[in-house]
Amino acid sequence: MSCCNSNPSPSKDSSQAVRETVRAGYAQIALSGMLSTATTPKGGGCCGSTQSPLSADDLARQIGYTAEQIQDLPEGANMGLSCGNPTAIANLKPGQVVLDLGSGGGFDVFLAGPKVGPSGRVIGVDMTPEMLAKARRNVDAYRRTTSLDNVEFRLGEIEHLPVADASVDVVISNCVINLSPDKPQVWREIARVLRPGGKVAASDMALLRPLPEQIKKMVEAMVGCIAGAVLVADYHRMVAAAGLVNIALRPKPQYVAALTSFKDPLYANIAQSLPAGSTMADFVTSLDVMASKP
Repeated sequence: MSCCNSNPSPSKDSSQAVRETVRAGYAQIALSGMLSTATTPKGGGCCGSTQSPLSADDLARQIGYTAEQIQDLPEGANMGLSCGNPTAIANLKPGQVVLDLGSGGGFDVFLAGPKVGPSGRVIGVDMTPEMLAKARRNVDAYRRTTSLDNVEFRLGEIEHLPVADASVDVVISNCVINLSPDKPQVWREIARVLRPGGKVAASDMALLRPLPEQIKKMVEAMVGCIAGAVLVADYHRMVAAAGLVNIALRPKPQYVAALTSFKDPLYANIAQSLPAGSTMADFVTSLDVMASKP
């Protein structure tokens, strides 16, 4: 599978179908805390099942968030949908304007706010109204805890960001870009909104080798960030094609290892379609993506 050479311009109908599938899945997560009809919401992560035995807080600690960061978040902001820690790799500074693509319940927005301080601004963009409502409900709690009024949430698709040209210092994203049916367009949008010298620090899912065709067709895998992932080499070409430079891609195998070791139900289902003798870690990795605008 190649994002840059195979089907570089998906049809409008197919792109919209993928987008609506993802939107419906994440709306269900926002409303009920789970993707299935199970009655006990748990963690599981972007690339896992919300019925995973691994809680949202446990997963966050596995991928680099501290107990203090998690404890200080508004209730429900951590929904176990992360596959990395972009606020850590972004090295945020006071006064910066930060944009979070696919901000969900506001997890990374609320963590970034204190880092940029009262003179900075953090904007979260999400295409799912239910997620946006959840994040906005938590803004008051964030203000009370931090005494800051520097975060906001906007409805929009990451392929068409509701943000002005060259107005952002840092773009972050956590396990979202892989879900887009038009990833090259997402990266063109990132380049558009960044100021000259601005940077992007994203955590995403990528492939070490192509997935079997039957896995790419599974709705659960799509909503769980697996089916939409592209090969690491293609990822690099996609970012470069958008005009960004200083590109660094760092695989983070501990995320997939954590979900595998905790016997995530989605992984167990997908494992049945893998070639004999192989595991998810042979195909999929979490990826830290860093780049800058000239």
